[in-house]
Amino acid sequence: MCKLIKCCLLLFILQFHSGYAQAQATPLSSPFKNIDTLATNDWWNRAPNEIINLKVNRDSVVAFGLYTVHANVLKLTAQLYPLYPNETRTISLALYKDGKWNTVQKQNVNELGWSALFRIENWDYSEDTKYRINHGEGAYFEGTIRKNPDYKNEIVMAALSCNSNKDRGLRENYVRNINYQDPDILFFAGDQSYDHTEHTAAWLKFGLQFRETFRNRPCITIPDDHDIGQGNLWGENGKLSTAEGSSDGGYRYHPEYVKMVERCQTGHLPDPYDPTPIEQGIGVYYTNLILGGIDFAILEDRKFKSGPEGKIPQQGPRPDHIRNPDYNPKSIDLQGLTLLGERQLNFLKDWGATKSEAMKVVLSQTGFCGGAHIHGSMDNRLHADLDSNGWPQSGRNKALALIKNANAVHIAGDQHLATVIQHGIQDYGDGPWAFVVPAIVNDYYSRWWWPEDEKAGANPNKNTALPWTGDYLDGFGNKISMMAYVNPESPSSGAGYGLIRFNKKEKNITFECWPRNTDVTKAEAAQFEGWPITITVD
Repeated sequence: MCKLIKCCLLLFILQFHSGYAQAQATPLSSPFKNIDTLATNDWWNRAPNEIINLKVNRDSVVAFGLYTVHANVLKLTAQLYPLYPNETRTISLALYKDGKWNTVQKQNVNELGWSALFRIENWDYSEDTKYRINHGEGAYFEGTIRKNPDYKNEIVMAALSCNSNKDRGLRENYVRNINYQDPDILFFAGDQSYDHTEHTAAWLKFGLQFRETFRNRPCITIPDDHDIGQGNLWGENGKLSTAEGSSDGGYRYHPEYVKMVERCQTGHLPDPYDPTPIEQGIGVYYTNLILGGIDFAILEDRKFKSGPEGKIPQQGPRPDHIRNPDYNPKSIDLQGLTLLGERQLNFLKDWGATKSEAMKVVLSQTGFCGGAHIHGSMDNRLHADLDSNGWPQSGRNKALALIKNANAVHIAGDQHLATVIQHGIQDYGDGPWAFVVPAIVNDYYSRWWWPEDEKAGANPNKNTALPWTGDYLDGFGNKISMMAYVNPESPSSGAGYGLIRFNKKEKNITFECWPRNTDVTKAEAAQFEGWPITITVD
């Protein structure tokens, strides 16, 4: 009888927890179905998938952690694999002090996304501190929260984006190279996930690939369009998108899914400048982070941007692709169109006006011009791509003017095509410098810088063998000075990462661009043609 009672009780507990997990996932089933199915409801009954094995040993359920420290506040996101109904939803953070581990905080795991956020104020930033995220009796993830690198003359950032799902392998070359070069901070500019409706599984895969790079250093991650399930994103202040391809503006999937993605990827960033949610209750994360005398402004350059459909004259088979080289660029730069939105423009203005000795850097998802001519394949030449932030031009110029006024440089991803460009606002060379880093994997959707006349522009870069540098107009009529680019015929198919060195004493910034398959531990290791490029800031 005792065994029967125990069995019934166990069955009741399993049914209760299974029902609770299902209740937590209910918002994802309406109005859109089949979202994050691999990691919700009775996830353990799912068939094996090509992304990642979610049924890990129970001593491995703490997958990874991400952290930043800003203004003496530590924020650390713990990412777990999905938990079974009978497993605790409580995790703890322990710090190693005086020769032993001391638990300093406990948090509950959110079953949508399986993450939790730790926040500790009055953080002692004067020394390295070991941390451990614990779950249950034997599962943990361990790393180091680095001390403030204020004492260093050079602060180094590694920047990456576009982690294609066409290559499911680990990223051993990146991990080896980055850890050898030992940057002070990492920046993942977006598209960490390309599995659209299965973010949790894909995010765990990303963590498995790169966690050895951010286990022991701060890391900035921001989601781009593919992370939240869309091929392109014009967020338009959070409205619901109903058009194929979402060119009408807004978010296609349920707001709880979008919030889950942003919670997992940005929860560890410093508190937002203005936390007021946008439409559908979707949050914001734009903010700044100061590290070692470098002040990083983190933007959401998709979230407020206008969608093109129904707002401008269509110039091709798609509302966002302009194929007519004879169109008038002014015809699409219309009053009422938005790029960053007033809220972020106010943030940039305030941030730029802050008096300090810090060198300033803007981080965003994509570049602020049309820096590519050919998209996807050599027979697909676009005059202009409205997915880039070269449009709307007036919004672009407002943003660039504020970046320039802050004496900042700009670093972004998304385009798969690495470039170093000096923007022009009114005249060539009067805008900020920008480095768009290459794709992590670039074998699926490549882009080319390839002027149709195959001629260099005025004032070409004399320090490179690249043929097409100098002053150009992009497809929107924006002035740009191309200094370097990496077409996919380059080593590693143009895939790789950026390394940015901020020299505080000399007031200069060096952009480095390393191919994916290069081994930087070898003396013969070489960057892409055209790099490094060093600029001086006032």
